Amino acid sequence: MGRVRSAVARANKKVTIQLAAVLLAGSTLLSSALGLFRDRLLNGYYYDTYPVGIDAYTVAFTIPDFMFFLLVSGALSVTFIPVFNQRLASGNKKSSWELSTSMINLMALVTLVASVLIIIFAEPLVRYVVGPGLDESGRALAVSMMRVIAVNPFLFAVATVIASMQQAIGRFTFYALAPTIYNIGIIIGIVFFTDGINIFGWQVFEGGIMGVALGVVLGSILQLVVISLGLMGLGFDYQFKLFWKNKGFRQVLRLLPARSLDQGADYLNGIVEMNIASRMAAGTVRAYQQATTLHMVPINLIGVAISTAAFPKMTERLSQGRPDLFKKELQAVLRVIIWLALPVATIAFFTRGYLVNFIKNGGDSLMAGLLGALVVAILFRSIYHIAARSFYAQQDTKTPLYISIFAIGLNIILAIWLALTLDMGAYGLAWAQSIVAFVEVMILFFIMSRRIEGLFDRAFMSAVFRMASATGFMAVVSYISVLLFQLGADDQSFLATFPKFITIVLISVMAYVFFSRLLKLAEADPVLRKARKLLFGRFRSE
Repeated sequence: MGRVRSAVARANKKVTIQLAAVLLAGSTLLSSALGLFRDRLLNGYYYDTYPVGIDAYTVAFTIPDFMFFLLVSGALSVTFIPVFNQRLASGNKKSSWELSTSMINLMALVTLVASVLIIIFAEPLVRYVVGPGLDESGRALAVSMMRVIAVNPFLFAVATVIASMQQAIGRFTFYALAPTIYNIGIIIGIVFFTDGINIFGWQVFEGGIMGVALGVVLGSILQLVVISLGLMGLGFDYQFKLFWKNKGFRQVLRLLPARSLDQGADYLNGIVEMNIASRMAAGTVRAYQQATTLHMVPINLIGVAISTAAFPKMTERLSQGRPDLFKKELQAVLRVIIWLALPVATIAFFTRGYLVNFIKNGGDSLMAGLLGALVVAILFRSIYHIAARSFYAQQDTKTPLYISIFAIGLNIILAIWLALTLDMGAYGLAWAQSIVAFVEVMILFFIMSRRIEGLFDRAFMSAVFRMASATGFMAVVSYISVLLFQLGADDQSFLATFPKFITIVLISVMAYVFFSRLLKLAEADPVLRKARKLLFGRFRSE
């Protein structure tokens, strides 16, 4: 037991921004890899053989996820962390713990009510809101699975408050592990629960795709357990109470509605997309969801991970009264994200067939085509996260809300027009996302440039232009590489396609780093130093 506590204590140590970014990116990569494996298993079981069932499973997530995003999710982290940091910086730990315990209890209470409501109203929600195009069997299955998954908002809410506390003070280890544990729970459901559950010879569950829903709940529980380990050694004093008189708690409650509406409005677009996709051929809901899942991998890996790691430091700079350092760090983080997202989006476009093959044995032309239409969103959604957080760091949640409401309205209009009026089908949904991602970031950039003078100065714009040029040169190399390592008729399994994919990626990355260095982009220097150390460090030491 002592060794376990010692290991947990070591893992709970505060880390630097750079290490936190690496830790979050690494855990996101691992979680994404497990997520792709999870989806590959699920698609292998049901995509071709039971498209109605897998569409129902996808639809079942929509409302529970919406309630979580509306009530908790990023809304809590960007409103809670700045206020929590202020209390800690002033040395007022008592107020910090009162704030934290109040948020845990409030979020648990609100999401518990939401979960109960989802269970009660699951049938009309599926029939009229998220799955009107499903047939009767698909609708009944979606309702049953939604009632099982309805517990997720409650479990996620408690885990998110605990994670935000650790994130605020620079402890990222268990925060980073949580998504991986969640995916492991779902994989257990796919592999073991779909064949039924027997306890001492008694069959307590018959199996089928409902077993996957049970795996989702298992993953949520395991995630909460792991994230709670991060509280050890923190000195957190939990009480079953709401401290309404705590000034920090009241301040968070004032900031929370705007960001919650922002998150909810953003996810509302997903509900509309699900509604539209359910009216198309069986399997379209799943194909579109899988394409959006693939395009979210680099966004989470780059935009979310880096901005999440940088956000506490940005809020700290402002609490220190150093807007100059805030501007400098924001510029640096923006440059890194753009430098990474540009080539990743380009490589994703050229290798979209390979990427789809990783989650669907033999690939799927509809998924690949949709992913190709979403590559623009990869770039601008990666940038969006740090752009929005620059406002949240200033405790301004209203400006991103207004922009988000406009963007979501535009997305819904474009989705209906492109998908239904112009009869573009699911491709219309994908192109609507890419167009709106670009528009939303441009508006945020425009307002930021007015608020933070000199943010987009000549040096910054010159660097972005050189990044785009390096990406253009790399695109030629990537295209030639894809021609040289084309997918053949027999290249259907993961083992057959992965070596070709890695070869294309490595060639493209080397070309991008080479052109970046040639164009004197400072972001390439750490990569080159690391490469030299890995390749030649041992020989130098000898």
